[in-house]
Amino acid sequence: MARRYDPGRRQRIIDAALRVVGRAGIAGLSHRTVAAEADVPLGSTTYHFASLDELLVAALRQANEGFAAAVTGSAVRTDPECDLAAELARLTGQWLAADRAGVELEYELYLAALRRPALRPVAAEWCDEVVRALAGRVDAGTARALAAVLDGVCLHVLLTGREYDAGHTAETLRRVLAGASPGGALGVT
Repeated sequence: MARRYDPGRRQRIIDAALRVVGRAGIAGLSHRTVAAEADVPLGSTTYHFASLDELLVAALRQANEGFAAAVTGSAVRTDPECDLAAELARLTGQWLAADRAGVELEYELYLAALRRPALRPVAAEWCDEVVRALAGRVDAGTARALAAVLDGVCLHVLLTGREYDAGHTAETLRRVLAGASPGGALGVT
């Protein structure tokens, strides 16, 4: 029997995995559930992803693209006069409001790295991308601190159900920026 050419199958499998995790959590993810969701033969999922960890890595990598891309495409990189704290706070609020379910899914995959070591390098990519996006504005240590604050703010909003407060976030980011010394290390305040 001839093999049918299907160049989009791998991507459909990743998209299906994201839908399954979004609906049933990581515990509901299996090659079988993903194959059914993607409407592909079971063998296709194992052909493209030998293990569930490989599939989760691909799903997390895809989910990670949103916020870093928003920072990269914003005035943060292109306008040296841009209020960095206010713009990062605005972007964070925009990201959280645009697709709350997508953000929750991303964090579920991100936090799965606690139990699945294969996901850890991909989970770190989110911070690395934000650090790269801020490279022209602040040193790497300060960029990592800003990313950590934003990560914490997002987790707080997602876990408590509280409204996102852009003003408070901007003020917190300004405190981090004020604590950065000219040499690049954050001062203790």
